[in-house]
Amino acid sequence: MSREHWERQAANWAVWARKPDFDEYWQYSSAFFDLVPAPSGRTLEVGCGEGRVTRDLAKRGHRVYAVDAAPTLIKLAREADRDNHYLRCDAAKLPFASESFDLLVFYNSLMDIDDMEASIREARRVLRPGGRMCACVTHPIPDAGHFESREPNAPFIIEGTYLGPRRWVDIAAERGGLQMNFTGWAYPLEGYFTPLERAGFAVEAVREPRLPEGEGHWDRIPLYLMWRALKL
Repeated sequence: MSREHWERQAANWAVWARKPDFDEYWQYSSAFFDLVPAPSGRTLEVGCGEGRVTRDLAKRGHRVYAVDAAPTLIKLAREADRDNHYLRCDAAKLPFASESFDLLVFYNSLMDIDDMEASIREARRVLRPGGRMCACVTHPIPDAGHFESREPNAPFIIEGTYLGPRRWVDIAAERGGLQMNFTGWAYPLEGYFTPLERAGFAVEAVREPRLPEGEGHWDRIPLYLMWRALKL
């Protein structure tokens, strides 16, 4: 389960996430925050990890409550930030009253949640009418395949299937002397937007931010998918 994986990786993730200008967050988060509405009422982040998105939302004036299923991640988030509210819970069973938030954020957490569709239903429940959900996920395209070689114009190949949910298995990353193992689910676009449709959300905006030209393969396909959705 994702909860157990992130509990094992909590200390590694805190070091990885908190090193300035280290991972893709530092390049892509500005595109996400451009989608986020101005502060109004209460904001909830679901799957907050060690808390960096919550801290950045607070810097922008949001009054934030944040939840995660991994106890060590919640502990690390509280230690780094005494001004916001951090709770441990399951994303599919949020401990909040219905219609109690104006904004809900999933930043790179939906693909780590075991019951994504139930979590989207819960998101709708706790949002006020007219409230918004803002989400970022790893993009379905790079998750589905790989480049044939390291050559700049190498074709991107999908050998299996893009369709249907696919489980990642221990994607190991090493950079700058730091190590991190990632795991989670990969979905096609329909896998995200059909649950939004069923739950009663209308998508207002979609973004596929790109790297500047000259970044090798990765300036040719998007690495992240972001959206803003309205509770109908």
